[in-house]
Amino acid sequence: MDLKSFIENFAEQLDDVEASDIQADTEYQELDEWSSLTAMSLIAMSKTIYGKTITGREVRSCKTVEDLYNLIASK
Repeated sequence: MDLKSFIENFAEQLDDVEASDIQADTEYQELDEWSSLTAMSLIAMSKTIYGKTITGREVRSCKTVEDLYNLIASK
């Protein structure tokens, strides 16, 4: 797992957002497209693509896309 591919996978969870619009330091919860359903999609993505289980609480504790990447990578 690398950050670039993670950003691409993350962007796929959001409607109308290109991976090129997302950077490692993007505060994802500030994105207009971010919602609780998107958080659930992210949790499912983590499990299906990376085989890692994360919780909603862990997602909420992250601030940037890189924080999410580090969370999933550390599992």
